[in-house]
Amino acid sequence: MVDLSTAELTGVAARMAGAGVALAGPLEARQIAGGRSNLTFQLTDGAARWVLRTAPRAGRTPSAHDVAREFRVTRALRGTAVPVPPAVVLDEGEEVLGAPYAVAEFVDGACVQSRDELDQLPDEIVDACVGRLVETLAALHDVDPAAVGLEGHGRPEGYAERQVRRWSGQWELVGTPALDPLATSTGRLLTAAMPVQRASGIVHGDYRIDNTILRIAETVSVAAVVDWELSTLGDPVADVALMCVYRHPALDLVLGAPSAWTSGRLPDVSGLAAAYEAAGGVALDSWEFHLALGYFKLAVIAAGIDHRYRVGATSGPGFDTAGEAVAPLLEEARTLALGLA
Repeated sequence: MVDLSTAELTGVAARMAGAGVALAGPLEARQIAGGRSNLTFQLTDGAARWVLRTAPRAGRTPSAHDVAREFRVTRALRGTAVPVPPAVVLDEGEEVLGAPYAVAEFVDGACVQSRDELDQLPDEIVDACVGRLVETLAALHDVDPAAVGLEGHGRPEGYAERQVRRWSGQWELVGTPALDPLATSTGRLLTAAMPVQRASGIVHGDYRIDNTILRIAETVSVAAVVDWELSTLGDPVADVALMCVYRHPALDLVLGAPSAWTSGRLPDVSGLAAAYEAAGGVALDSWEFHLALGYFKLAVIAAGIDHRYRVGATSGPGFDTAGEAVAPLLEEARTLALGLA
């Protein structure tokens, strides 16, 4: 676990005060378990709570850990049909924590991360959670980026091509030599099978149950969608596909423990896709391609976690298993990509 020093917390408090936050006392911090990219802390002044997100202190890779992107997209989506944590302050300098960080208001609710947490819920609540999750994703894809000031959040066209290029390049930074042939051939197959993009919108880039905060009572609702560091403008079909890819058992290796989203109690890939379309989402064109791209992306993310583990830049349990997920995910991606030829 990583601690924030008194001096660091004093610096954060000063930035929050500068943003108009009236603190009741000195800040205290506790690292929140979970997360395989940014470090997440709960802050309190004894009267209120906030969440601070910042990049790892070592082993960072280009374009990852983008807390500024998280801050800007959540600030823009406030007031839309997509619930987000209210943004408080962004500090893009490195003087305070040695890396950029962002602070948001704390949102009460349940974050269902583990298999054990999901198993405590009855079937009707689990079904309702899935329903609200896919409805929220469909609502995100229905937001007009220009209407909320996010027209510059990315380039909507050519999304798949950029994703293949980005994650292929990321592999070159974090991949292992033994899997280079498999990763390289998969990237080439995806490039050769590049589809025509038929829809565009805001994509989350990392959507599943544990990246949401749920309110579970007589009715179930999504209180907030979190972890927006991979969000951009692009093809919503890729967002849905990645949500489905996360149902693969290898996600447990990436996260370091049996996860809620890989549970057999949830719909399979086809069931999730059908639920999304029934919720009013975009037509799932070029579906097999986007599934292959999703497996490729998750494989590279797992390789990145393993890379940080190998250089000693991680904190918390479970990082030692991410490397085991890379090969099976690449195999899934390659098998699907071969079918597109």
